Amino acid sequence: MPSHFDLVLKGGTVATPAGLVAADIGVRDGRIVALGAVEGAAIETRDCTGLTVLPGVIDSQVHFREPGLEHKEDLATGSRAAVMGGVTAVFEMPNTKPLTTSAETLADKVARATGRMHCDFAFWVGATAGNVDDLPELERLPGAAGIKIFMGSSTGDLLVADDETLARVLSKTRRRVAVHAEDEPRLEARKPLRVEGDPLSHPVWRDPEAALIATRRLVTTARAVGARVHVLHISTAEEMAFLVDHKDVASIEVTPHHLTLATDEHGASLGTRLQMNPPVRDSAVRAALWRALDGALVDVLGSDHAPHTLEEKAKPYPQSPSGMTGVQTLVPIMLDHVAQGRLSLARFVDLTSAGPARLFGIEAKGRIALGYDADFTIVDLKRSVEIEDRWIASRAGWTPYNGRRVTGWPVGTVVRGGFAMWEGELTSPPLGRPVRFEATQQPGQPRA
Repeated sequence: MPSHFDLVLKGGTVATPAGLVAADIGVRDGRIVALGAVEGAAIETRDCTGLTVLPGVIDSQVHFREPGLEHKEDLATGSRAAVMGGVTAVFEMPNTKPLTTSAETLADKVARATGRMHCDFAFWVGATAGNVDDLPELERLPGAAGIKIFMGSSTGDLLVADDETLARVLSKTRRRVAVHAEDEPRLEARKPLRVEGDPLSHPVWRDPEAALIATRRLVTTARAVGARVHVLHISTAEEMAFLVDHKDVASIEVTPHHLTLATDEHGASLGTRLQMNPPVRDSAVRAALWRALDGALVDVLGSDHAPHTLEEKAKPYPQSPSGMTGVQTLVPIMLDHVAQGRLSLARFVDLTSAGPARLFGIEAKGRIALGYDADFTIVDLKRSVEIEDRWIASRAGWTPYNGRRVTGWPVGTVVRGGFAMWEGELTSPPLGRPVRFEATQQPGQPRA
């Protein structure tokens, strides 16, 4: 009996768990149902000759600013930027207004995202001193990526700066907890080191010791209470050296901007556009991060997409906010590193697809295999393109990589069998649904 498909991708080179293979992909009801020489009728057939089909890229750290800060970004514009850059799923952060710290605020975000986001989505729930007892329930709610802790770089209820509260939070969790690890007391003590009008004093103020102190405290506490933690956007050689001995407790994220930019190379030209928390540091530190990546110490890549308007970024330091766009440039920037021989394509796939799925217990995503969601990032590994501000779909409308030429480009984005983007154009209404996790699935719950 002949097979019928909703979509067939023909003639591409496919990144499978067994390696790169020449294969067609057949999709039905949003899932991969055939892989190899696919024959049969299809509603849509797309020629991928000369292209490489990767598992859908998962960006597990973005700030889409909604609700409360929509002048910078919202869930629709942020997800538009994601699929324009080849990203099929995102985990969004809780530092919105109001904060995402309760079942009600999480449900509000899921409702806002449904029917408006172009990629699949999940939302981190912020830990506070006031919601500790609710965390076991909150981390298991549908749409929850898990619990997020800010040990520094936050204000108000989201700041968990003391060890007692940190231990209480970690002792309540069962899923892996994402952490921004900078030591708040050290940051407060070093504020006088900020130089008015000089963003290059930013990494002097937020020095490597501030990150290392926090990461040590985090690991010590996690080990004491039996928790697992995920240290976000590591920016120092010292943290990498420390975490070599603690991988049983802590997983590691690095960002494209910490792997690509450096103060001694880009500080003068980018100014406050380079300003991030934790900071971009010099090229020697960047080289140390690459050594950790080469040694397979790093688990995942996240963009830490944190948009601000150009008007906000133009304020004199330190009134200028920290953050830059990143979700749309994650794939082309890292594929350029692949083209330059700094990173293998297989390692890129593990850092952006298989790694996040494994680390966070994502259901049916992260690989091209039968039965999995038909999420694909289709790329041209040989295409050379100059990144420009005008390409950026974020409401912020700018990128620190403006004018940078890269080799390797996202050509198509497929979310559960639907083309969200093809050749730089949105090609469908919003397709996004909540990401499914092993920890949040309910008994008997049917697959969406």
